Amino acid sequence: MDMYSRLEPRPEYLGFELALAARKLVEEVMLVKEGEHVVLTGDTSSDRRVLDATAHAVAAAGAHPVIVWYETRPGSSMEPPRPVAGAIADADVWIEFAVSYVMHSDAFRRAMANGCRYTNLTAMDVQMLVATVGRPDFQGVMRLGNALVRLLEAADEVRITSANGTDLVGRNGDRPINLRGKPAEKPGESVMLSGQISWNPLEETQDGVLVFDGALWPPDEIGLLRAPVRCTVERGVVTRIAGEGGDADTFRRWMESFEDPNMFRVAHWSLGFNPGVPAPTGRIVEDERVFGCVELGIGTKGAWIGGEPWVAAAHTDGSVLGPSIYLDGVAIEEEGRYVHPELIEICRDLGVAGY
Repeated sequence: MDMYSRLEPRPEYLGFELALAARKLVEEVMLVKEGEHVVLTGDTSSDRRVLDATAHAVAAAGAHPVIVWYETRPGSSMEPPRPVAGAIADADVWIEFAVSYVMHSDAFRRAMANGCRYTNLTAMDVQMLVATVGRPDFQGVMRLGNALVRLLEAADEVRITSANGTDLVGRNGDRPINLRGKPAEKPGESVMLSGQISWNPLEETQDGVLVFDGALWPPDEIGLLRAPVRCTVERGVVTRIAGEGGDADTFRRWMESFEDPNMFRVAHWSLGFNPGVPAPTGRIVEDERVFGCVELGIGTKGAWIGGEPWVAAAHTDGSVLGPSIYLDGVAIEEEGRYVHPELIEICRDLGVAGY
């Protein structure tokens, strides 16, 4: 995976800040309670310092931390080794740090059905945990997310454009708009890193051109994009993948290799707004939350999104930088900058640069 290298090997690097961020993750986000069993999964590509700091925070909260460490699988959403599946199936809380994440697998679905509270923090390193969890105002970021949710709930047509050629339209109908970065309050609930809302417009209304220009992963050969990848979308299905340079060819070959029609179905639209992510890094959890970006997922669609869920051979996510977003023809964002008065006010309160 092509990503910016920033892994400082010293164990004391951002040590105090890491401890505070891990505590915030455990207590404010995952709402870990005394006596709960908390499973932390990481593969051999994960940053071990993050797992250790989180385990210490779990113990300090009076819960039982269990670290499960296993080999890096060749792809995401693959079934994990049986002992990993067994551990997460019996967890009250599961925090996933593995780079080759298990989410969307059968083992994941069993764990969720058994009522665990889950978050996917794939490829989380020290810098990311501090910048995206430790430093931002969690309540303030949720305030921005809730404002975006209200605006989208009140709209039907959503149009996304960008200077790179993106021009995609969809209609929300009665589909729910989901604030993904929120506390894990309910058994069987999956939450994600703060700074993202997700939904999927009515599939048959999704038409236009989608141009990824920030990051795209999987496949592992891409990550940070070297050249834009242009996707034609017709009735919620990617019907053509093109672009100059090798990334488009790599992506098209990877998608076609599964021989699975569901791999080409658009699974969700998302808006990213974590103040700790100013630019893509090649780590998908950050790349989905670049402040002001639009991100779309293709492939497996989870039931939580709303509408008909489906299973595909895999799931991939890509980002569009500097977008303009129009709700029923009225702009709430122009070229990557929010222009709606309420959103501007919240951004100022959060101290976001440029507002």
